[in-house]
Amino acid sequence: MKIELWADIVCPYCGLMDNRLHLALDRFEHAGDVQVVHRSFQLHPDLPREGVTQRRLFRMAGMPAATGEKLLTSIEDAAHAEGLDSYHALERTLGPTDHAHELLAHAAAQGRGNEVWTAMFRAHFGQARKLWTVDEVLDFAEEAGLDRGEAAAALRERRHRAQVEADQREAERLGARGAPFLVIDGRYAIPGAVDTDQLLAAMTRAWQESHPVPQPLPVIAEAGGVCGPDGCAVPQRPVH
Repeated sequence: MKIELWADIVCPYCGLMDNRLHLALDRFEHAGDVQVVHRSFQLHPDLPREGVTQRRLFRMAGMPAATGEKLLTSIEDAAHAEGLDSYHALERTLGPTDHAHELLAHAAAQGRGNEVWTAMFRAHFGQARKLWTVDEVLDFAEEAGLDRGEAAAALRERRHRAQVEADQREAERLGARGAPFLVIDGRYAIPGAVDTDQLLAAMTRAWQESHPVPQPLPVIAEAGGVCGPDGCAVPQRPVH
């Protein structure tokens, strides 16, 4: 089974869904047969490179500060309840994530996409880490165990820019209007964050529908003579 998760690194619900996907897979009996693929969905590509505070973003979006703070505080509470002890959804800076997504695509090409996605979520939300400039992204790459020189070349050459842009187009083609956006086996979509139990139920349903349990055929005549490992039996005729 294939699970694709479209997300942006600055999306607090996306960080929750990444964590919930880990929690659901821990409980899913067929987890060894699940391929997880993270894909890019940039929410704020036009933010200034130096970044803006979350409260400034409220003002830019025309959202009352009290409303935004209440929403993000509830997300932080949910994260803490799910084992993410440090989760900065409110007190942080946001910026354009193009370099971050290209690094994530580079990590995926190295076979380390999923773990580096999770590490980047933990860096941004766990440490309020800024990841908007090339240097900030390369510092993170080195800490995550990626070769800094290779990562720098990938960013300099914009080697994965086309892939990042293709991810965004594909999500929009499938109906995504924001992130997170999760697709199971290319057949089922979950737009937005759901809790771990709901995610596990969706995974289980998708698995069962693509791996049906064989059922016995219906019997349309009386039992006849049959032979088994212990010998043969004469059919029992009903007494009238």
